[in-house]
This record gives sequence, C-alpha cells and structure tokens, in this order.
Amino acid sequence: MLTPVAYRCSPGDRVRATVIRSRPHSHSPPALLEELPPVQIVSLGTSIDHHSPTIVLTLDSSSSHTLYSGSATVEGHDFFISNASYVISGSGPIGAWWGTRTLLQQLVLSESGDDGTYRLPTGNGTDCPGWEVRGFMLDTGRHWYAADFLADVCTYASFFKINELHIHASDNLWIPSLLYGPDWGSLYSGLRFQPPPDSPVYGLVPHLVPEIDTPGHSLVISQWRPQLMLNGTPDFLNLTYPETIPTIKSIWTQFLSWFSSNEVSIGADEYSSSFADAYISFVNEMSSYVGRMSGKGIRVWGTYEPSNTSSISTNVTIQHWDFPDGSIPVSLLSSGHRVINSEQAFLYLDGKIPTEGGFAQTLNLSLLFSGASAQGAGWAPNVFTASDPGNNTAYNNPGLRGAIFALWNDWGPNATTPLETYYQLSQSLAVFAEKTWSGSGVRKSELTMEQFEAAYPPLNAHAPGQNLNRAVTGMKPGDVVYAFESVPYFPFHTGVDSVGPPYTLSFSVRPTAADVETMGILHSRGCSKGQILLCMPPLSRLGVTRSTISFLLFSNCSGD
Repeated sequence: MLTPVAYRCSPGDRVRATVIRSRPHSHSPPALLEELPPVQIVSLGTSIDHHSPTIVLTLDSSSSHTLYSGSATVEGHDFFISNASYVISGSGPIGAWWGTRTLLQQLVLSESGDDGTYRLPTGNGTDCPGWEVRGFMLDTGRHWYAADFLADVCTYASFFKINELHIHASDNLWIPSLLYGPDWGSLYSGLRFQPPPDSPVYGLVPHLVPEIDTPGHSLVISQWRPQLMLNGTPDFLNLTYPETIPTIKSIWTQFLSWFSSNEVSIGADEYSSSFADAYISFVNEMSSYVGRMSGKGIRVWGTYEPSNTSSISTNVTIQHWDFPDGSIPVSLLSSGHRVINSEQAFLYLDGKIPTEGGFAQTLNLSLLFSGASAQGAGWAPNVFTASDPGNNTAYNNPGLRGAIFALWNDWGPNATTPLETYYQLSQSLAVFAEKTWSGSGVRKSELTMEQFEAAYPPLNAHAPGQNLNRAVTGMKPGDVVYAFESVPYFPFHTGVDSVGPPYTLSFSVRPTAADVETMGILHSRGCSKGQILLCMPPLSRLGVTRSTISFLLFSNCSGD
C-alpha cells in the first residue's frame, strides 16, 4: 500500500548508495550511481542516513518470486520506500538489477514542476517477470553491426528489462536466379561472431545467445566447402555426406567457449522435409554434442519435418515462428517440448525493403494491445494465432519459456544504417518488454495502450547509459547546433559527435584540381561511424559511408 508521504530526490541532494549482500556473490548491479538524476553522490555505507535520501540494494535468496509457470526466478525484486530510503531487495543479482530499472523508471515518470525534484509515494511493492525468455533477435549474418552499437542497444534494452539478444550470425540472401544458378558462389552470405578482446558487448545484460544456422540457410558454408552442399541447392548442406556433421561440430567447437549463455541456437530452419529423418538425427546429435562439449543446451527454429520413426529430443527448445506451417506449438508443448514464441504474424520485422509489402518496420501497438483475438484481447507469449484460439496455450503453461521478436535483414547490406535499426527497435523493445513481463489479462498492473503511449516518450528520452537518440545536451527543437562561416583547418571538430533527426545540414565545398579523387567532408563519431564523401570528376557526386559500406547519391554536384 502506497501512502501520500513522499520520498524525495532533488538536485544537489547527497544521495547515499548502499549495497548489502545476504551472502557472498560475484555480481552486483553496476553503474546505478552514474545513472541517477543530477544529484550529489556520497561514498558507500552500510546504514541508512535519515537526513539524506538513501538507496539500498540487497539480496534475499529466501524470497519466493516465481514466473507464471510457478518456477522460481532470481529475476524478481521487492522495493520498500520510506521518507529516507528506497530499498531494493533482489531474489538474485539480476533481480536487484531489474529493481534499479524500476527505480529509474519511477524517477523519470515522477518528475514534477520546474525544480527537478523527484517525488515517490512511500510504501512497498514487488515485481517479477511472467516468463523466463524476453528477447529480441538481430540478423547480423546479412548486415554488419559494430560491437559498440550492439552494446548501446543492449544497454537500452536492459532499461526495459529485456534479458536476451539472439544473434542470428549466419545467413545469405535468397535470390533464386543466383542461388540455384551457376553464379551461386557470388551471392552475398555471411557468418560473423568474434568481437575484439576489449569489446563493449562482454558482460552485458541482456546476455547474448549465438546462432549458426545449419543445415539450411548455409550458403556461407557451401561457399567455403562446396563438397558439403546438397547437389543443386547450395544453401542446404548434405547431412549424409561423411564430412558435413564433423565440420559443423568443428565450427561450434571454435565458438562455444566465446559465449557465457547457457544455450546456443543451431538454427535448423526451413530444411527440406523430404530429409526428415536425417534432419531429426542431426538435431539430436548436435544437442548431445553441444551439451557434452560445453554443458549448454540448444534451440532450433520450428520446422515441419514429418517422420514416423524419430522425433526431436525434448531436451531441445523449439523456437516457433510460423503457425501452422512451421510448427504447432500446442502439439509441441503436449509432447513435452519447451517452446519460445517468435510467431511471425506478431513478432517479425524487416530492414529496408525495395518494394511494398513484407514484414513491418516496427511492432504494431494495436495488434499487441488489442489485436490478438476477435474479442480485442492483447498479445502475450502464450498467443500464437489471432484466428484460432484453440491453438493458443495458457499463460502459465510450464513448457512456455517466453518470446523473442526478430528483426531480419532479408535484403542484406543495403542502405539501412545502425541508427535506422535503432529506430525500428526503440519502441518495439519497450512494448515487447511490457508484454513479456506482464502479459495480457493476467495482472492489474499491466499497461493499456494509452498508458504505454504516455509513458514511452519520457522513458525513451531518459534511458541511461547510451545516446542512441543522438540528443545534444541543452538543445531544443529549432536551435542551431553549430554554425561556422568557414573551416579553418582540417580535420576540424564541430564539438558535437553526432546529431539525431530531424535536422537540416547545410554546407558548401570548393575543391581544387589538387584534391584527391574522393575526400571525406564530414565524419560522425560513435557507433554510427558515418561520413559524407565528395567524389571528384568525372563522377562529381556526393556519397555516404555507413557501416563500412559506401553509396553514391543520385544527384550530381554543381559544377562550381
């Protein structure tokens, strides 16, 4: 019960942050002090100072937080608010971390007046997720992303309590005229994994789950080892060829130790159903191999593989994506499989596409809040179809692990920039986090669409630890960010690393005959790493470079 008396945190306050552990542990929620509003931070202590606002983090392994399935979870937390303190008690380190996200969200949404004072009603509360898996997938096999961009996206996602980034690290373009013709070796494909030793992605929340997609979607492996491919279909590997499965195992042997997650995905997506027995045998063999080598479990995409003699082991989690053609989740659950919901009708996005149609650019709010049934119910991980409620399951089904939404790059390394990917993800992550934490029709605290639309803009603007919006401190809409009559020397720094849209950039350049054929005019810093290029005659065009890929603009430069 929350009472009207307020816990206040104002500019200039000396806020004390205390970490109390009920037992030794190697992890504690990082970076909270840096993420608080503009207040003065004093050193850590072990007691509450009733004259200064105090934030206390503690762990309580005896707490009884559970998922909707009834399974215990370390992601829960309790919070206790008095006039002098805000105490977060996590059932595990990650639960305490989510508690700090609760605190920061409450502060963002509670700011009132012009004095910058944050006021929270006193009382207590408890919170924990409904489902274990609350993630998003990014197709990095067909579009390269810098590690610092992925780190920023993970930081942003964790503010909304997303706990998993599924890296779809291998794939290829699907252009049948090339893929199944003599020039299949020239079709774009990729397999990308290794970050540098000092990469910002290490140790992040959400954690990373890697995927190498085999034996389908495997053109990148066929281009490397053509003898492994199925004759006439370079994107399929021949599972009966003696070297194929040992080669796939050797790839995973290289990569398994790089990831701290307790699961990996072997993909196993959209393989020919005419090879069902070989496919099922492969999945089960890889499950045993990965478990023996690393102690990790595996996931596969739900793929229809009819067989009268064998079945996929129930040790393998099925990531459903296509009802009813790919898999029937209720049948999988009844047979003892664990299921993750990635149903494309609700949860598939795609990058820039050259034609109308295709998957959406962002998750559809109306669909998620009121389009999951004919009666206007909202979506949740237990909903696989809006038209056939008999093929949905109960929200507390013990085999239902949660959900992952997917952002594909079906058209490969096109002109989609990292920040455009962020714009697709930003609101999608927030609404997906709400629906996979609370569900629909289960808790009184779940948000309506109107409440979400009111809360999202300030939460997006104040999400800590990154600046993917490219906001410029102190600037209002319409302000001039920078203006120079001329550039006195080169390179010249404007004082601003990057500016987020909408904006207008105007400049003029007068090259001489001595200038190089292509010169960089403007460069941005950070994960966008873009530049504007001037291409000298005979092209006489401007160009842009983003994500290591260069594009010429269509309009010619004027002759003077």
